[in-house]
Amino acid sequence: MKLPGFGHSLTALQQYGVVTANYWCFTLTDGALRMLVVFHFRELGYSTLEIAFLFLFYEFFGILTNLYGGWLGARFGLRVTLWAGTLMQVGALLMLVPVADSWPKWWSVAYVMVAQALSGIAKDLNKMSAKSAIKSVVPETPEDHSKGETQLFQWVAILTGSKNALKGVGFFLGGLLLTTIGFNAAVGAMAAGLFLAFLLTLVLPGEIGRMKEKPAFTALFSKSRGINVISLARFFLFGARDVWFVVALPVFLQTTLGWRYWEVGGFMGLWVMGYGVVQGSAPALRRSWGQSAPPGVSAVTFWSGLLTAIPALIAIALWREVGHPGVAVVVGLAAFGVVFAMNSSIHSYMILAYTDAESVSMNVGFYYMANAGGRLLGTVLSGALFLVGGLQACLWSSALLVGLAALVSTRLPAPPRQQPQPLSGG
Repeated sequence: MKLPGFGHSLTALQQYGVVTANYWCFTLTDGALRMLVVFHFRELGYSTLEIAFLFLFYEFFGILTNLYGGWLGARFGLRVTLWAGTLMQVGALLMLVPVADSWPKWWSVAYVMVAQALSGIAKDLNKMSAKSAIKSVVPETPEDHSKGETQLFQWVAILTGSKNALKGVGFFLGGLLLTTIGFNAAVGAMAAGLFLAFLLTLVLPGEIGRMKEKPAFTALFSKSRGINVISLARFFLFGARDVWFVVALPVFLQTTLGWRYWEVGGFMGLWVMGYGVVQGSAPALRRSWGQSAPPGVSAVTFWSGLLTAIPALIAIALWREVGHPGVAVVVGLAAFGVVFAMNSSIHSYMILAYTDAESVSMNVGFYYMANAGGRLLGTVLSGALFLVGGLQACLWSSALLVGLAALVSTRLPAPPRQQPQPLSGG
């Protein structure tokens, strides 16, 4: 399959490569910016709740972006939304260049919240475009549904896993840049690099993800049961991660355990990189366990149920003072990362399994709206609960939210193409 774009003829694999490369570059800046903001403002004396509020608009506008961005992608094509997301992130980074330590706290908070709002819109436009584009470029195999679904699972896992591995690199990069060249120079350098990545996407064809018939605005809310249920499960799953990972964990490592900024950034970066490697390897891991078919409802509920126990066990270890708290957190976080990665990879496949190529951007946008809603809930709770009950309170909240994700997942129907196909010819 070849599609024209600005005088170029790109195969499906080449389109996938261009989209993935842009997504990788964007992810580096997104991960680095998160660490830069957390550490820079913690250094200025901000509380964990105040830092959480810096990300409030980032997550809130991500919810709106995923909802309406999918509709825009369906009407105008995913190339347009990918361009918009990349350029908006460049603008958000440039906004942060003049931020000064001498600014009044209220002005710094308000200004950074606006910049983070722009970054949140950019991140979710970029992510929705990249994930949706996979469904558009993976070739359909009507004669062998299982083969087509297996390939879809593999491509989704590679994109998502590599993205998270690079986000981990971004965490480390953020801590390193803050230590070496400072906040303002770091965001300026990242803006320049991301603009170069934008230039790469100019070769993409315009019809990727564009619906032949323009969707009505009301189609945003007309979803199947499978899409609604997997989106709700995603909401709880990512709330469970961010309730202890976003603000509480880096502050705990820095203040309670006495780690330096680059050490915290490096550790969290390695965690996300490892999480990304597991996520990208999910299809191969399942095959090594004798599960060659694409994952279904039972896989979603199993991995969600297993994940529920891990934050609870870490909280108990901290409460009972079993060994050094750093060991409990590091080992527990490693286990959480492996199981969470399997959950996330299967979720990312399932949403595409429930949709078709024609309406993929709207359905993926709706799904990532729920994802952003979970992150918003987790971010606010991470700052608030840490003030009230420390890391233990955040961990118990994480266990509760994962338990809700597992409970919701039991209501998932089988994806259409995994249901038994009627025999032809009679």
